[in-house]
Amino acid sequence: MGKTIIISNRLPLQINISENDLEVTPSVGGLATGLKSFHQEGDSIWIGWTGLSAEEIPDDMKESVQEEARKQACIAVTLTSEEIEKFYYGFSNRTIWPLFHYFMEYTEFDPEHWEAYKQVNQKYADAVLEHLGEDDTVWVHDYQLLLLPDMIRKKNPTVTIGFFNHIPFPSYEVFRTLPWREEILQGMLGADLIGFHTYDYERHFLRSVNRILRYDINFNAVNLSDRIVKVDSFPMGIDYNKFRDAAIKHKKQPRSENTDIQKKLDYHKYVTRDTQLILSIDRLDYTKGIANRIRAFGYFLEKYPEYQEKVRLIMLAVPSRTNVPQYQLLKKEIDELVGRINGQFATVNWTPIWYFYRSMPFENLIDLYSASDVALITPIRDGMNLVAKEYVATRTDNTGVLILSEMAGAAHELNEALIINPNNFEQIVDSIKLALQMPKEEQVKRNKVLQRRLKRYSVEKWAQDFMQNLRETVNTRNEFKTIEITRNIKKDLFEKYSSAQRRVLFLDYDGTLVNFVDQPESASPDEDLFRLIRKLGEQENTRVILISGRDKETLQNWWKNSPVEIIGEHGVWVRTAEQEWELTENLDCSWMETIRPVLETFVDRTPGTFIEEKNYSLAWHYRKTNPELGDVRANELSIVLRDLISNHGLSVLQGNKVLEIKNSGVNKGKAANKLLDEKYDFIFAIGDDWTDEYLFTELPEQATTVKVGMNKTKAKYYMNSVAEVRELLSQFLSLTH
Repeated sequence: MGKTIIISNRLPLQINISENDLEVTPSVGGLATGLKSFHQEGDSIWIGWTGLSAEEIPDDMKESVQEEARKQACIAVTLTSEEIEKFYYGFSNRTIWPLFHYFMEYTEFDPEHWEAYKQVNQKYADAVLEHLGEDDTVWVHDYQLLLLPDMIRKKNPTVTIGFFNHIPFPSYEVFRTLPWREEILQGMLGADLIGFHTYDYERHFLRSVNRILRYDINFNAVNLSDRIVKVDSFPMGIDYNKFRDAAIKHKKQPRSENTDIQKKLDYHKYVTRDTQLILSIDRLDYTKGIANRIRAFGYFLEKYPEYQEKVRLIMLAVPSRTNVPQYQLLKKEIDELVGRINGQFATVNWTPIWYFYRSMPFENLIDLYSASDVALITPIRDGMNLVAKEYVATRTDNTGVLILSEMAGAAHELNEALIINPNNFEQIVDSIKLALQMPKEEQVKRNKVLQRRLKRYSVEKWAQDFMQNLRETVNTRNEFKTIEITRNIKKDLFEKYSSAQRRVLFLDYDGTLVNFVDQPESASPDEDLFRLIRKLGEQENTRVILISGRDKETLQNWWKNSPVEIIGEHGVWVRTAEQEWELTENLDCSWMETIRPVLETFVDRTPGTFIEEKNYSLAWHYRKTNPELGDVRANELSIVLRDLISNHGLSVLQGNKVLEIKNSGVNKGKAANKLLDEKYDFIFAIGDDWTDEYLFTELPEQATTVKVGMNKTKAKYYMNSVAEVRELLSQFLSLTH
């Protein structure tokens, strides 16, 4: 079993250079903290950036930096200052971050930043490919590396790749504004399994894939031509035991060992015994709702003046992305708000807000968590928010109240908290009052439930669940019963083709020889295809039969100068080698007058759909409409039609974005069998959709049957794309030359 390669923008360590000496310290970010134990305990390497620009590392220390990283089972990716500015501060944090958090007014669409984003993602891909072993598993993390899965997949198609997005994924209406939306989605779909914190983010992603790339979605699976990508939600946990044990140790340690902050907190509680502490901890980020939180606290002091001098807000704002203008403006706004509220309400013995603008070591976080009566966590939009979970984990006596924004991913799990809308000041201030007044018994009851849940679904369990699902996804792919046409299978196929005395090829058209298009009439054969089919048909002892659901007039117009035989309208018409069209069955079309008005009603209700009227069938096309609406209407129409046609010898065929009503006694398989009037020692049939299943099942057992795409099928083999089909047919052609 191979190793796991974890890739994130930053390594789980920070390397600093001072006086030609390297100092290595652990990173404090949520991802680094969350995956630390998984990385240390497993057979894995971690690829990422050290935090130093290439210009900051002296030439004689470059190898030392790599060596220090390798000691921690890490591979350092070096970024230039220009790449950091355009890739990290630029596209990652001025485009993706605000857009995915619904701050469209802060979103920039800079082509230079996009080019840098692609370039740096490729740099990470090169680092992965350099260290990728045969059985290794790749786990890519977060929004800075959305293109990476596909870049790796293109160089190594069989590798197992997981991707986890740690921030929200926006709704389709927001995501579609991104100029490079197709490339971002394709990049993510290079993975075998894509994970999000919540079902909402998962649903938004799937809808964007469906609407923008037009890929079919089956529950939580994306059907690509060559693979099936699973999408699921995995709410990230914390290292519960780490925080719990630290809080227990903190509670038991002698006062002489307390930190300076803990001593000040103890003194505060001693001097003002009735004062309660409200804790606010966040990175300084506009998504965290810090400014609104301060305003709400000021409004709380106005609305409930009896709490003045009885409550204090401890605010810890950790510096973040100080190069980004919006963060600089936010810092200024928060400084002014804190100053204004403290100036308005402070007394000689009481300051309403204790404000810290810095990061704090782990032991000080435990001090704050343990001392605070209430945690006020009110992000405007947050992928998960682990601070809320950390606070609950440290409450060793099960007291304390968590007030949590419904916009945080954690709110889906922490239902026993006081859940608020971060934009509703009245609700926030009333929840603060409720939290401060909540009886101890109620606090304990809520926190016991929360702690059991957090202990059970820790970060270790989160990582294990994701990796287990990734393995299951790949195993399912490997257990796909239909066999892909590999090089060895092709070799055997070519031998049979070359040695055959009589050959017949049944070739489906749309989705097999040409790709699907929004306008069906524009899918006429190109010169290369026309030449390929004509030359195949000219081979000695080779019979080529195109088999299609299209009407005979269209097929006749497209192939009028070709000797190829044609089966049209799913088996209703056959054009023989003499270029004459014949009906395979005597069919009654009187039913059309009853069915057509029903289809017209659905066309009126579903913009972008249309009716195609053939000689002996009616087809309702919905490729051009909203994919979700089209699927809903198709299901509705199927139910209506089956009631109408139940006793009329008709059937409804579900093709690729089309419903077709035709006589049930006719299908591609029956028509093909009627043309097998001679003995053939090589029978080949290929098609892509449900209507071709009749062909695969009706042909003799010795026939070579091939499905285009990885879907459930009766065919013996499958191929991935139209391009592969054409290549195979071209190789058939070369065998007899």
